[in-house]
Amino acid sequence: MVQSLWDNQEASKLQSGLDQLVYRSNIIGTDRRVCNWGGGNTSSKTIVKDFRGRDVEVMFVKGSGSDLATMKAGNFTGLRMEDIRPLFEKEEMPDAEMVAYLANCMIDAKHPRASIETLLHAFLPFKHVDHTHPDAIISLCCADNGKEIAKEIFGDRFVWVPYVRPGFTLSKMIAEGVLANPNAELVLMEKHGLVTWGETSEACYAQTIKIISEAEAYIEARVNEDKLFGGAKYEALAPEVRRAVAAQVMPTIRGAVSDVKKMILTFDDEADVLGFASSQDAATLSQVGAACPDHLVHTKVVPLYINWEPNADDVEGLKAKLKEGISAYKEQYQAYFERNKNEGDVMFEAAPRVILIPGVGMINTGKNWANSQVSGALYHRAVAVMRGATALGNFVSLSENESYNVEYWPLELYKLSLAPAEAEFSRKVAFITGGAGGIGSETARRLVSEGAHVVLADLNLEGAEKVAAEINAKYGENRAIAVKVDVTSEELVAAAYAETALAYGGVDIIVNNAGLATSSPFDETSLKEWNLNMNVLGTGYFLVAREAFKLMKTQGIGGNMVFIGSKNSVYAGKNATAYSAAKALEAHLARCIAAEGGEFGIRVNTILPDAILQGSAIWNGSWRNERAAAYGIEPDQLEEYYRKRTTLLVNIFPRDIAEGIAFFASSKSDKTTGCMLTIDGGVPAAFTR
Repeated sequence: MVQSLWDNQEASKLQSGLDQLVYRSNIIGTDRRVCNWGGGNTSSKTIVKDFRGRDVEVMFVKGSGSDLATMKAGNFTGLRMEDIRPLFEKEEMPDAEMVAYLANCMIDAKHPRASIETLLHAFLPFKHVDHTHPDAIISLCCADNGKEIAKEIFGDRFVWVPYVRPGFTLSKMIAEGVLANPNAELVLMEKHGLVTWGETSEACYAQTIKIISEAEAYIEARVNEDKLFGGAKYEALAPEVRRAVAAQVMPTIRGAVSDVKKMILTFDDEADVLGFASSQDAATLSQVGAACPDHLVHTKVVPLYINWEPNADDVEGLKAKLKEGISAYKEQYQAYFERNKNEGDVMFEAAPRVILIPGVGMINTGKNWANSQVSGALYHRAVAVMRGATALGNFVSLSENESYNVEYWPLELYKLSLAPAEAEFSRKVAFITGGAGGIGSETARRLVSEGAHVVLADLNLEGAEKVAAEINAKYGENRAIAVKVDVTSEELVAAAYAETALAYGGVDIIVNNAGLATSSPFDETSLKEWNLNMNVLGTGYFLVAREAFKLMKTQGIGGNMVFIGSKNSVYAGKNATAYSAAKALEAHLARCIAAEGGEFGIRVNTILPDAILQGSAIWNGSWRNERAAAYGIEPDQLEEYYRKRTTLLVNIFPRDIAEGIAFFASSKSDKTTGCMLTIDGGVPAAFTR
């Protein structure tokens, strides 16, 4: 049940009315049962000094494109009420005219564009107003008998407004309804949400929670968990089994939904979506429509429901149904667009945002991990709304055309335009072995800086987790994950890719970088040393590349492999026979894979670095001493020794190699495969030609 999060001690520290509005907004948005991600809006009317020192009544309202849970003072827009009030006398006002007018009412041009529902707040004669999307209230507003039920719960304290897309008309309808009912304490917006108000910020919030709680109590008294959604049709697979099934099918899904633009996938098997997907009514109920207009841009009108009987031994059958289902969904979406399009509309990707699989759970798609998570979070809210609505009556939604006109509404699309522009590696997943080391970690940072999601695979899990945490702190949640892998183990390499598929849906780039190095005269090279080099640098690179090749073929959207070889791949290093031979193997292995991968759009290239001493576990071990001894110098003289032997007289750093990797993984090298690139400062003995 929804609980008040108001903390008087915290609230007492707030100096201004705007600070209190920020606090109220944040605690409203924190509980997604109260307000959707990115949805809802709040306002506060107050007196401020204008640039001439005059007292002016100003309404601060949530700016477009922000989220209540995280917004700050700078995300609110201040508008002069004396400029807005005359609008109430107008009979109508088109969206474009309203937006232009409100821009002239702003007290600061640097403020964000005002919310779509600004006039809803302005026309109501209350100091503080909340517009939210509570699960319980939308359940009521999306029930076919919702208005009658509302009378049982709220008596004459509510105003019911029929569904109208947000804007001038709806705002005026709400205000007129409230003015006509002296007992009004709330507004119920059909198929949409709730409006409440108060004389103080605390009173407004308390009213919001009170009204939601009344609806919740009524609904919960009528929910029969055993008969929810018609009761269970299928038994859910065991947690480890359904996760294994999801990991196997997600690359198939990713390939099928990435025909226009690549998608990042997430998997969700929380109890509510798992129960819904496995229920008797899911196949029909899921196709009724969106639970709230705010969901549409992120979830589309309906999810894709896969009619599959849960069976861990029928993964191939599930893959076939997914391919067929996604193809049909895209055709149906294209037809939906054609039936409803307005002049100038450009169709989004037709692929589903939400995929429901009985016994397994939900898979979501998006341009990045965060966006995919939003789709999933909103569908959790949809399940909650359907749960409540079906406990009261029958779940109803917007008509097809109403849905389309929200999904392709210019004012809604404006919010999407506020997102950062996509970069070179946006929508791509990179799997980096040796991810905790100097080259691996620097490559991860480089790729993430241009939009990638990265998997840091390393035997040193703690080190990889540290790098991942650093990346996520800078670039956002789950842009990087760490997995433990021993590249010499076929089972562990396969498990690492399964974990990658479960986290992001698949892989686009692999950086074969795990390494070690040993040094000894040839006649003193033991079989153990030889096998160690061959196992890690030969077999390890083979296993990592082979499993990636399989996954990339399944996706069917191409891929990139970058092998980190060495100067020694083409140069016979003194006292390094095992290492040099293994590094030569890597370079030729890459060429062989390139020859086979071309028809699948899989490119494979190799970088030949030399003497990367910084951040390297190899160079911080015995290898440094061994190489110094081979050259007859002291270990601390190695860096200068290597610099002087290059034709450019430079040292090579991990970031230099990361730049080479980024080049080979990027669109700049789309027509290059089977290539070797030296990044060694120019060592003549290792020139490839």
